[in-house]
Amino acid sequence: MKQQKKILIIEDEKDISRILRDYLAKNRYEAAVAGNGKDGLYMLELVQPDYIILDIMLPDVDGIDLCREIREKSNVPILILSARGSDTDKVLGLGFGADDYMTKPFSLTELLARINAHFRRYETMVAAPQDSDFLRLGNLVIDKKAYKVTVNGSEVSLSAKEFELLYYLAKHKNQVFSKAQLLDAVWGYDNYGDENSVTVYVRRLREKIEKAPSNPNYLKTVWGVGYKFSLD
Repeated sequence: MKQQKKILIIEDEKDISRILRDYLAKNRYEAAVAGNGKDGLYMLELVQPDYIILDIMLPDVDGIDLCREIREKSNVPILILSARGSDTDKVLGLGFGADDYMTKPFSLTELLARINAHFRRYETMVAAPQDSDFLRLGNLVIDKKAYKVTVNGSEVSLSAKEFELLYYLAKHKNQVFSKAQLLDAVWGYDNYGDENSVTVYVRRLREKIEKAPSNPNYLKTVWGVGYKFSLD
């Protein structure tokens, strides 16, 4: 029998956390709840979740700060929930390591679709042909099995979604993808996603793997079209 995926909900509004827990359980996920940031960090160690739903407004800590602290401990995918819908908040949240973002009020169906899409993408990557498990491209090495990236022999810390985006582009070297295509291929959905997320992730990857992020050697912008991976 397939083991249930574990999802940690860090949310101080009891009605919302209860609805989320029950809905996820109904859809065959194992859900745990923490009502504040301190308990969230404790549950992170105790539960070892496969996915985190994180409210940005918590009583004891700012959700963005908590997201950054979680990312320092784990690469677990994080979806941020917020009543603030500005693009500034969205970019800020993704910049500290979140993998996805939804604003309140939100659709449970949409939330479930995003979670399901993430796990489908992950399982597809794991099941990909063995000859693409290890990519060596110039000074960049991508090890899919270990979810590990090194540049000039030094390991680079990437979130799960950062790794998946880089791996997808590198696996299709020299092929140009639009933001919508990347959103569909890496996030696993195209109806709910925000294409600005792709821009944020490409920028973050450049800051981590490029010697000169403003003049990238690997992740190239094709103006008016999208992005591609290539080597100068």
